[in-house]
Amino acid sequence: MLVLVANLGSTSFKYRLYDMSNERCLARGAVERIGDAESRCMVSIGDWADERIMSVPDHGVAVEACLDQLTDPEHGVLKDASEVAAIGFKAVHGGRLSGVFRVTAEVLEAMAEMNAAAPAHNPPYIAAMKAMQQRFADLPLVAAFETDFHQSIPAARKEYAIPRDWANEFHIRKWGFHGASHRYIATRTAELLGRDDARVISCHLGGSSSLTAIHHGKSVMTTMGMTPQTGLPQNNRVGDFDPFALPLIIERTGLTLAQTLTRLASEGGLLGLSGRSGDIRDVEQAAEQGDAGSQLALDVFVEEIRRHLGGMLVALGGADAIVFAGGIGENDAMIRGRVCAGLEEFGIVADSAANESLKGETTFHAPSSRTALWVIPTNEEIIVARQTVSALHPA
Repeated sequence: MLVLVANLGSTSFKYRLYDMSNERCLARGAVERIGDAESRCMVSIGDWADERIMSVPDHGVAVEACLDQLTDPEHGVLKDASEVAAIGFKAVHGGRLSGVFRVTAEVLEAMAEMNAAAPAHNPPYIAAMKAMQQRFADLPLVAAFETDFHQSIPAARKEYAIPRDWANEFHIRKWGFHGASHRYIATRTAELLGRDDARVISCHLGGSSSLTAIHHGKSVMTTMGMTPQTGLPQNNRVGDFDPFALPLIIERTGLTLAQTLTRLASEGGLLGLSGRSGDIRDVEQAAEQGDAGSQLALDVFVEEIRRHLGGMLVALGGADAIVFAGGIGENDAMIRGRVCAGLEEFGIVADSAANESLKGETTFHAPSSRTALWVIPTNEEIIVARQTVSALHPA
């Protein structure tokens, strides 16, 4: 069974093609600048790479372009596009629907109900799914919602202290996100430790970041709440924020509520704190050159990670492993080192040399550490591919 896994943006389409008989990635590619006069269509199949410039007005055409490359007579991995069994989507927020579903009118309606909670994610996914349904009527589409992994979180850790009618009628609770990544970390860590009952703290750190406490392979606490805007500071999204500051901002600036939320969602986070960039590499470089705002951004980011890490250590009663994943988690030794510093009393001791020199999937804890420290490159796509197969062939 061949499954195409799609990761969508408002003007982009990234994908991987998996052979699920052995879970081997056969190809990966992307289409950029969808809707512009010219779009880049890229694919990598083994040692062969192809890039084409063409007009791609919508995501349906983007899928056609990628299938055209995948069926290239000389280098392609498909004889015909009909060999693809389904397209799986790493969908974000379904509100009342949290799980893995064949894309239907009901699924699209549930996603649309949460547009206000995930304005950067849900609308482009809905538009793309509709376009693909029209162009590929016989090709099953599957939505694997990021909130699914966090359904196991106890009520005491996912309910807000708000009027119950709001919570019940509008599905307002701490849903949590990055579910595919945290699920992969849970699965892979169990394999590496050789046990299913491990207490794991998964630190998915990147342009968008969250921590999740995992016990017996299930999520029991996470940092993101009702929307992907919450929790840790993101690259340009605010993270946790007091909603009662909004009236003051609106009063003093003259901005509307919508304009204020837009600024918090696009000019907050590392960008807002540093005043320079939301890319942590730029922020670190500026901090090294003495920029105070950039240093503050790094300090806030690290302290927020440590604050939530501490809460998860309490919730789990300790940790057997702390795992770093995502672009920052996998590649930023400075952030990993600062997060783990001074935690010896909790049985967490990093090996500084190992942390600085590591590559790929490996550990960096000292021999005296009671808690294993891992870097595990995440693989959200294979999780979505597995979920897609399960949706097509439910047990």
